[in-house]
Amino acid sequence: MHIVICGAAGQLGSELVDLFKAGGADVSGFDLDMDITDYDLVMGSVPPLKPDLVINAAADVDADGAESDPDSSYRVNFTGNQNLALAALESVCPLVFVSSDYVFDGTKGEAYSEFDMVNPQSVYGRAKVASEVYTAAVARRHYIFRTQWVFGRYGRRNFVKSIIRNAREKGSLKVVTDEVGKPTGARDLAGIIARVSTSGRYGLYHATNEGVCSRFEFAKEILAAAGMPEVPVDPIMHCDLDLPCPRPPYSPLDNMNLRLQGFPGSRHYSEPLAEYVRWLTDGNMD
Repeated sequence: MHIVICGAAGQLGSELVDLFKAGGADVSGFDLDMDITDYDLVMGSVPPLKPDLVINAAADVDADGAESDPDSSYRVNFTGNQNLALAALESVCPLVFVSSDYVFDGTKGEAYSEFDMVNPQSVYGRAKVASEVYTAAVARRHYIFRTQWVFGRYGRRNFVKSIIRNAREKGSLKVVTDEVGKPTGARDLAGIIARVSTSGRYGLYHATNEGVCSRFEFAKEILAAAGMPEVPVDPIMHCDLDLPCPRPPYSPLDNMNLRLQGFPGSRHYSEPLAEYVRWLTDGNMD
């Protein structure tokens, strides 16, 4: 099986490369060496490889920056995926697109399933919705995975690493209480994507670890796992931060379609968190 992975050097893409290679697949990974927003480059690079599966794990995740520069966000998060969808169509193979909880407004008051209506409140969320719609329309065989709060060994930054670094450097933290979701380990997420995207059961899936918490509660758990439970954490509200991008206040994703299709359940986020923090504190913070 030959798999093309875009965003292959990122937090999720790197885990996907490792996982598929370990399973014996032939993997072609692209990152900054292929600008997915360049139609001619994508079409000249992907179809000639004759892939059996194309995975788009690339994204511009700067949700705040997207509010002031929407073109840049749409260029990567929509146009880039549009090009990969067309490349998958030309290659006669399925496309995997990774989406986000930002497609919801976070006002439902309970977890969102794949059957809930989207209502994005940000440029980033609208770009993800547009890509979901385009993927479903153009790539007849597709897998769309919505996820949230991803953390893992690869990539420059994530919430877990930031909390530990700031605790060490500042000695105290302020973390929001009005953002609630499901932390998700990148390796666990990659496992879900690999399992589903080779099953032939195309469609839309929510893919997270289990367990719901606020950012504030998650920060406390991170510090406890890192052996720093004494670091004070003050609860604040998002309005105190004056960020340009509105976050969905309550957006845990219910992995309903995974259950309906009979796929194995996910671990509680505390397990990949403990594994990741052990790895970080074993000299891997940089």
